[in-house]
Amino acid sequence: MRTEFRSALTSAESTLADLADTAAGAIEQATVALLEADLSAAQRAQEQNKVLHERVNELENTAYDLLALQAPVASDLRVVVTVVKLGADVERMGSLAAHIAETAQRGSRIPEPLVPVFRQMGEVAQQMAIDAGAVLRSRDTTDAGRLSDDDDTVDRLRLELFRQIAGNWEHGAEAAADAALLGRYYERFADHAVAIGDAVVYLVTGVAAE
Repeated sequence: MRTEFRSALTSAESTLADLADTAAGAIEQATVALLEADLSAAQRAQEQNKVLHERVNELENTAYDLLALQAPVASDLRVVVTVVKLGADVERMGSLAAHIAETAQRGSRIPEPLVPVFRQMGEVAQQMAIDAGAVLRSRDTTDAGRLSDDDDTVDRLRLELFRQIAGNWEHGAEAAADAALLGRYYERFADHAVAIGDAVVYLVTGVAAE
C-alpha cells in the first residue's frame, strides 16, 4: 500500500510538470495570436487552457483522495498540499494565456512600437513555464531560485511598456488600456511560475522561500 502511495505522489508531481509545459504552450500560442493576429493560434491557446482546467481538476481530486485515504504526514503531506496549491497556479497560468488570446480574438492590434516588448515578454514567460516544469522534475533548488531572476526581466519589460504608453503615445486610449492590461497578464503569468519555484524549494527544504 505504501509503495502505491509513493507511486501516486511521484505521478502527481510528474503531472504537474506536464501541466507547466502545457501552460508554456498556451502562452506561446497566445503571444503568436496577439502579435500576428492569428486566430487559429488564439484558438489553440484556448484549447490548451481548457485542457489545463480539466487536468488540474483531476489532479486535485487525486490529491484529496490521498489525503483522505493515506493520511500523509511530514514530507509526504508537504507534497500533497503543494500539488493542490500548484495546481491552482498552473490553472491560473492557462487562464492568463487565454485572456491574452481573447484580446487577439477581439481584433485588438498591438501598436508597432510595442511589438518588441510583448514579443520578449512572451518569450520569457514561455521559458519560465518550461523551466518551472523542469524544476518540478529535478527538484533543483538552484534552478528554482533562478525563476525569480527571470521574473525581474518581465517586471522590467512591463516598466518599459508603461514608459512608452506614458511618453509620446499616438495610438489612442483603447490601445493604451489594452497594452497595460496585457502587460499585467504576462506579469502575473511569470509570478505564478515563480510560485512553482518557491514551492519546490519548500518541498526540498521544508522552509518557505523568502
